[in-house]
Amino acid sequence: MGIIKGPWHWFDERTGLSRFIGPIARHRVPKTGKAGWFFVFGSATLFSFLLQVVTGITLATVYNSSSGDAYNSLKYITNDAPFGYVLRGIHGWGAGVMTVLIGIHMARVFLFGSYKYPREVNWLSGVVLLLMTLAMGFTGQLLRWDQNAIWSTVVGAEQASRTPFIGKWFGEFILGGGTLGADTLSRFFSFHVFWIPAIMFLTIGFHLYLVLRNGISTVPEMGQAVDPKTYHRWYTDLLKRKGEPFWPDAAWRDVVFGVIVVAVTVALALIIGPTEIGKAPDPTIIRADPRPDWYFLWYFSILALIPAASESVIIIFFPLLLGVLIILLPFISNKGERHPLRRPWTIGVILLAVIVIVPLTIAGEISPWVPRFDAKPLAQSDLAGNVNPQVVQGMQLFHDKACEYCHQINGNGGIRGPDLTKVGDRLSADQIKTRISVGANNMPAYGANLTADELNALVAFLESRKSYPDKQLTSASSK
Repeated sequence: MGIIKGPWHWFDERTGLSRFIGPIARHRVPKTGKAGWFFVFGSATLFSFLLQVVTGITLATVYNSSSGDAYNSLKYITNDAPFGYVLRGIHGWGAGVMTVLIGIHMARVFLFGSYKYPREVNWLSGVVLLLMTLAMGFTGQLLRWDQNAIWSTVVGAEQASRTPFIGKWFGEFILGGGTLGADTLSRFFSFHVFWIPAIMFLTIGFHLYLVLRNGISTVPEMGQAVDPKTYHRWYTDLLKRKGEPFWPDAAWRDVVFGVIVVAVTVALALIIGPTEIGKAPDPTIIRADPRPDWYFLWYFSILALIPAASESVIIIFFPLLLGVLIILLPFISNKGERHPLRRPWTIGVILLAVIVIVPLTIAGEISPWVPRFDAKPLAQSDLAGNVNPQVVQGMQLFHDKACEYCHQINGNGGIRGPDLTKVGDRLSADQIKTRISVGANNMPAYGANLTADELNALVAFLESRKSYPDKQLTSASSK
């Protein structure tokens, strides 16, 4: 200990740092008991942010933000640079962990009514941090500079361009011009590495200042209403009677949980690894399936599932309405009861958010509405011994006409359309021919794209897909 105390005393004597840190560390906070674990998510978000800063700076020393070299530099970081694979994994998973943590923290503040007087500005600064966290995730995805990244950014810019009055300017602001290119990558890199972190550092400092000034909110109790006229007197008296020093009495939970968050993030990086780098960017390839990172998948699912006619309304007015409500919340409900049971609508809002976000995230991961462009051609074994030449021709046409992009057979292919593994059990040859020719549900009509022989061969193949294919070895051309 003497080895540490000596240099510290030398440093402290010349800087007076302990006189600044001491009162902050020892400031009194309300005792929370076991409920104190509900209050650790804010500090855990800070731990996660600092981890992002450290790993981000390290990656930025090797990453090349030139459009011609970005892809290869990221390949080098992942495959060749010492610890690059792990650092990319920590940074990538850290983004998702931070997004989840700040969401849980704001949900806890909302549920406990901690946004009420005198913490309205605490809430508003938290909203800014939430928006900046999401912006960091959006800008960071493009820095992978692969096929998925560029098309996801194009989709985001297209959505932004639908904004009334400023849409064209907004879309061009995101892309750094009229089209995606080198200027886009340069702009995203500057925002991701400089502008957004700078805003976040300033806002975090302001947020922590407000926490010190207004104090940490108490665990809500039934019948204990917030009255702006008497709150400060009541809170000061509470700290005198039931307060405790922040360090170490209260802060130990923050440290323990923060270490767990860092450990989990590192473990995810080691076990699962970083986000896979896709194919090199090529704007001429339009057969792409752009998808955002997993913490944006729920919103991606909403846009994929809603009717096309309502896209502009949802894209523009849903985020706008949500943002307005979040900002107005501390102004329209800044006093009164804080306990969730006295504000049951808050419980309903949180449950609704979970019910919406979790299933939609799972749906976004599966993406049943997206054709599988990487589906493999069927093999001879999929014929189950059927050697009918027309059936064999039909199987080849199933691949040549890209049917497997939307339909599965024996577990291979897309799931946008029905599984055709045993379609012969459900439909007759005539019914299959009609479905192909005139279309059904969301399947377009393909009759004009096939010759009579091709249609008969394709029908023969599909009609042979039965539970007992060994009984279906004859031609279906006569049907």
